[in-house]
Amino acid sequence: MRKFFKHRLPNRESIRQIRWLQPVHHWLVHPNLWHLHRRSVAGGVAVGLFCGLIPGPLQMISAALLAVLFRVNLPVAMFTTLYTNPFTIVPLYVLAYEIGALVIGNGTAHIAPAFPDWQWSDGYAPMLNWLLQLGEPLLVGLPLLALGLALIGYVVVRLAWRAVVVWKWRRRQRR
Repeated sequence: MRKFFKHRLPNRESIRQIRWLQPVHHWLVHPNLWHLHRRSVAGGVAVGLFCGLIPGPLQMISAALLAVLFRVNLPVAMFTTLYTNPFTIVPLYVLAYEIGALVIGNGTAHIAPAFPDWQWSDGYAPMLNWLLQLGEPLLVGLPLLALGLALIGYVVVRLAWRAVVVWKWRRRQRR
């Protein structure tokens, strides 16, 4: 699989030749951003899993920025953010809400607070109160879930990579 991607990923020279990347090409030529090795790929998966829970179109941008900052595999980090999609985002946010509710001590709230019976004459106070009740567990749970997913992804990739290498060593030794 590594050989398959090696020929399809851009290299340092092809990045250097892209004209619109000239102002930032000195950040993008670090070897870890493009090489497929255990530490770089595991870091890219961790960055992608962390940034995947960022709402909106900022997922890939933040994954790219963090990949450059931490010098982990850039394409892997950006591709890994795609685990969030219209089908998975709602269960992930519900899980983040549950984690946040558990952490802040509101562990009995298994469902988000009910939408208030709101009338225009009530003003915005009931709506604001509902948003604050929903927001606190979600704002606590999202970073915790993102950190947990990043840590699990990093460990799983490192262990799986090691297992494949050991398996190949043993297979080569048997021959």
